[in-house]
Parts: sequence; structure tokens; C-alpha cells
Amino acid sequence: MAKDKKQPRPKAVTPKGFRDYFGAEVTARTEMLTKIAGVYHRYGFDALETSAVETVEALGKFLPDVDRPNEGVFAWEEDGDWLALRYDMTAPLARVAAQYRNDLPSPYRRYTMGPVWRNEKPGPGRFRQFYQCDADTVGSASVAADAEICAMLAGTLEEVGIPRGDYVIRVNNRKVLDAVLENIGLSADDVGKREAVLRNIDKYDKVGREGVLLLLTSGRLDESGAFIDGVGLSSQQAETVLLFLNSTGDNNDESLDLLGQLIADRPIGQQGIEELQTMSKLLAAQGYTEEQIKIDASVVRGLGYYTGPVYEAELTFEIKDEKGRPRNFGSVAGGGRYDDLVKRFTGQSVPATGVSIGVDRLLAALHAKGRIDSTAQGPVIVTVMDRDRMADYQTMVAELRNEGIRAEVYLGNPKNFGNQLKYADKRHSPIAIIAGGDEFDKGVVQIKDLILGAEIAKNATLEEWKDRPSQYEVPRDQMLAKVREILDGQG
Repeated sequence: MAKDKKQPRPKAVTPKGFRDYFGAEVTARTEMLTKIAGVYHRYGFDALETSAVETVEALGKFLPDVDRPNEGVFAWEEDGDWLALRYDMTAPLARVAAQYRNDLPSPYRRYTMGPVWRNEKPGPGRFRQFYQCDADTVGSASVAADAEICAMLAGTLEEVGIPRGDYVIRVNNRKVLDAVLENIGLSADDVGKREAVLRNIDKYDKVGREGVLLLLTSGRLDESGAFIDGVGLSSQQAETVLLFLNSTGDNNDESLDLLGQLIADRPIGQQGIEELQTMSKLLAAQGYTEEQIKIDASVVRGLGYYTGPVYEAELTFEIKDEKGRPRNFGSVAGGGRYDDLVKRFTGQSVPATGVSIGVDRLLAALHAKGRIDSTAQGPVIVTVMDRDRMADYQTMVAELRNEGIRAEVYLGNPKNFGNQLKYADKRHSPIAIIAGGDEFDKGVVQIKDLILGAEIAKNATLEEWKDRPSQYEVPRDQMLAKVREILDGQG
């Protein structure tokens, strides 16, 4: 009789495009989200938590065609309906705003944070699951709502550790571009051609001026050698669009003047200019300078989606890439006004504006600048010298925890004391507490400063360490005070 084949063991691998996050990374993200939530809350926004799963119908703007309803999202069919993991935080908000429109205040101001999933090809630094942190105002057509989002974004960046001078929030307006498109002969009825123009100017950062010029006119070869068809604009039409993208002056007034020259009294363009002027005035009234928030026509990301003001937060400092070359870090947040999204559910236009912060990118920026310690401090370790005294060790750790000090008793095999210190080292513990039979008899404990001990070991020859002991014997009733003193000294 043939033997049953053994079931192969599963491979312990992370799925492609996903990654695992450990202690220090999770702690850093949690602390950042807490700071961001604090700013949003201070501005009067309410928290909202929606399901990670939405109907594909609710995520309809991501559907390329009816035959492939799961393109771009992780989706599955259930009882004849398609469900999907949320692709972003805005589509769920539109559904909530429509579903609860009779119960929610208007305007409705909400913030939300959590993971989103995209069924896209992964790449370096590009994952299929990542965190977003959004804040939106639904139900206000006032441009003051857009200005408020920009001010709040600036405050958020500073709160998490990006000081003034290290960021700039750049603001543009879709309505001005609409006027420019009208001026070159593309009316609102030329939907396909307009969308093609928007898609291609969005590639300005990647292919540069000449690349976009070719894409707007006759087409170009991409890096793989494949030919990409152009939009078919004339050279003069394309140059006018490029002139719009480069209409950024030395200050906001100069930028507005340059943009005003391109709209040729088109009502939609005048409205866009007026909105930018109002935003500039409102932000100046709150004390924001053009070094922090500025009008910049080169902001084109999302112009195909947004209906009015568009904004993007860019970090201006340099970092080194994987090959050691200096480069600007770039964008960490973006948003704008989208007045048509809720209309999909209700048939009525509902004004809305909001911003989304890429939390993982922001964390990466802070790591790159050395503003986040990648090795979070571990707990105080109470070592075990005598198994029969486990109750005494648990009393010690309870006292530490009751004082708000992170602590644990070593629960591995206590036979080898060296292994306990290795464990403490691997946990990045600041202190080890040591007590055996002799210490219990004398009513004392040994407190080892592991941070100082590591420094002394590293610099054993330095004179400055001579008179600084890394281990102290203190009366048992002074344990808490000494631990607190050492922790305070470690900063």
C-alpha cells in the first residue's frame, strides 16, 4: 500500500508587495498618528472609522470596465455582488456622506486613518498596503474650507517634527487650467481630449518639459522603446499649456498676475483666480507666509479628479538615495476640492475638500533626517536569579508598572544569567534589576544601567568613564526612585 504523501510545509514568506512592521516601527507610527489626530481634533474635525471592505459599486471610480471589476483593487464576488478592500479613504467618505446625509451635521468635518489596499504592481518603496490619514470637509462650498485644510496641513507637519523651512505647501486651481484649455479650443464637450491632456501633464515630474510637449503633440518613445501616442495638440496649443505649468512667480501676487494673463477673461478662470486670491488672504491672516504655503501652477497631480483648489505638501530638504546620491524627498501629502464625488450616490452635487497624508512616507522622511529613533527603548528587565522568589520579582515589576514605567520579568530559562542580559540587550532595555539570595537577605537590589554600560564597554579607555559606575546597589525601598533617576538621566 502506497504511503500517503506528506503535506509540504507552508513557506514562511511575506506576500509580494506587503511587509511586516515590528515594535519600533509600529510605535513610531502610532505616536505619529496620535499627533496628527490631535491637530485634526483641535481644528474641530470628528473621527470616523469605516469598514475596510466596501462594495465595488461604491468604489466605482476605480473600475476600468465591467469585465474586470477587480482591476486595481482586491475584490471578490459574494452572492452575486462584488466586494473590495478600500482603495483610499475618500470613496468610503462619499458613501457615508450619502448614506447618513439626514443625520450628519452640514458641513460634516471628519478625519480618519488606517490601511488601504491597492492591487497594483509593487516596486521599491511601493507597497500594496499602506497607511493613509485623511481630513475632509463635506458640505461647504466656501474657499475658506480649502484654506483651513492647508493651514491644518502645515500645523500637522510641524507637529510631527517637520519645522518651517523644511516643507512647502503648494496650491493650484483646476478652474484656471479649465480656462486655459478653453482658450486653446478644448471646450467642456471635448472630454476625451481634456482627460488626455490632464493625464499627460501629470507626468511633468517624470518626463520633463520636452517629454510632456511630445506627449501633448505627436507622441514619444518611452524608456522601453514603446511609442506612446500623443494627444494631437498643435505646438502652439501645447506651449500654452506648458506656459500655464510654469506660471509661478517669486511671490503669490506675481503668480496670480501670470495666471491672469492666460485665462483671457474666461469666467471659470476668473473664479479660479479669485479663489486663489481669497486663500492667499485667509492664510496670511492666520500668520502663514509664502515660504510655508504658496501658489504654484506646477502642481498638476490630481487635476483630472479635483474641481477647484489643489494642494500638495512637499518636503524641501535633501536626503541620500540608495546609491548615496542627494535628492529632494518630495511630496508627503496632497488634496483638493472634489465637488462631484458624493453626487454619484445622491444625484445632487455636494461640495467637499480634503487632504490625505502618506503616513509611511512621512515616517520615512523623519527617519532619513534622523528625527525618529529606529530602535525604540525597551522595557526595564527584572532578572530572575532564584525561581523560588518569582512572587518577589512579580512584586517588583508591578511596582514599576504602577509608576508608569514599562517593565517585565524575564520569563525564559533563568539558568544562564548571561542569556538574560543578552535578552535585555536585544530588547534595547535601559535597565536590568538584579536580585538573588544575597540581595534579598540584605534587603537591597542591584540596578544596572545598560545604556551607560554599553557606552563604557565601547569606550573603555576613555578617562571620562572612570568615575561613572553603571551598576548601583540600593535599598529595596529605593528601587523606584533610582530607576526613575537613571531613566531621566538617559533622556
